[in-house]
Amino acid sequence: MTDAGNPEVSTPHGFKEGTVRAALAYRDFRLVWLGSFTSNVGTWIQNVVLPAYVYTRTGKASLVGLMIFAQLGPLLFLAIPAGVIADRFNRRTWLIAMQAVQLVCSAIIGFLALGEPSFAALFAASLGVGIGNALNAPAWTAMLPSLVRPEDLPGAISISSTTLNGARVVGPIIVAVLAQWGVDTAAFFFINAVSFLFIMVALYVVHVPPVQRDNVRGRHQFTHGLRVARQRKTVGRMLLTMTTFSLFSLPYVGLFPAVANLNFGIAEDGPAYKWLYATWGLGASLGGLAIGTTFADYDKRKLTQWGFAGFAVALSCFALIASPEPAYIFGFLLGFFYFFSTTSLSTVLQGRLESEVRGRVMALYIMSFGGTVPIGNMIFGPLIDRFGARSILLFGAAWAVFLAWWCDIKRLDEIETAR
Repeated sequence: MTDAGNPEVSTPHGFKEGTVRAALAYRDFRLVWLGSFTSNVGTWIQNVVLPAYVYTRTGKASLVGLMIFAQLGPLLFLAIPAGVIADRFNRRTWLIAMQAVQLVCSAIIGFLALGEPSFAALFAASLGVGIGNALNAPAWTAMLPSLVRPEDLPGAISISSTTLNGARVVGPIIVAVLAQWGVDTAAFFFINAVSFLFIMVALYVVHVPPVQRDNVRGRHQFTHGLRVARQRKTVGRMLLTMTTFSLFSLPYVGLFPAVANLNFGIAEDGPAYKWLYATWGLGASLGGLAIGTTFADYDKRKLTQWGFAGFAVALSCFALIASPEPAYIFGFLLGFFYFFSTTSLSTVLQGRLESEVRGRVMALYIMSFGGTVPIGNMIFGPLIDRFGARSILLFGAAWAVFLAWWCDIKRLDEIETAR
């Protein structure tokens, strides 16, 4: 993973290995992180506004689920070819191009929102954003570990999770504040479009180490990640864990406006909803950050199991309460354990992958993490419309209990060692 042509990666930093401070000591990683954070703030401004905008116009959770599918569904269909691209071509050039695609499509959504757009037009523009994201994600995930030394990877993954979830906090707060000042829906979409420029500039000025290629050629490039997952039992177990967790336990993420409305009486277009979403995002941000700080010395395999167990308790409470005040408390805990578990799992997985296969295997992880969520939204959105949200959330909590037992990577490692 260390690249001799990148002196930044081989420079000692003087901080404790594997921590967030160690990761941020690398100049290139630090610049990319800052650009990514700014861009993600714009993304989460749009992610908060767009579902609420669609739900306000249609009143149907099923159409909100369909819109989420437009944004995340392409991960299911394009992540594998994008993973091949990530392991074969110049990652920096490709990443900049995909940011540009998302910028243009986000601007189109803004222009549409200036009028009375049809759902089909909004869906098409959101699909463009989703395609750009799907083609970007494996290369992005594969690039980040190359910017730090292997022993500092846990801190890099932890602060990257914090970037995403910190944006979940800042984005809704910006929406809540600017909405009070009269900023309209279209302006929020334009803000997101401009935010992509920050990560494009960061990628342009940093050194991204060249891709280390393996000898896999032809059609086998597209199935090599699956082959690695089959050959390495722990890798396969982690990928299946993330797939089912996203499918059964995370539908509430995309259907958050409907859950807030039905369970707590919080209107999806009001400031209370935005603050609830920001509280949940704050919990997720701190959950990811905890892996590279407070819990930096702990076995990440066990932390994953603890995270699933905590998530199950938090989601159960979030499902059963009926008033808005406790929703903020359990929403925070729900976000915390959500990214506490997934950041631990991602750290364990990436630490076991060689640079030349990381793009293709992480493409499968991206499919399982992001690509499966919209399927859950499509399945459970109509059920929430008909039966309400509580039973769906409790089912997701029960599944997380199962995963807390089943995703025992430490036990699998011990079995493999004993053979």
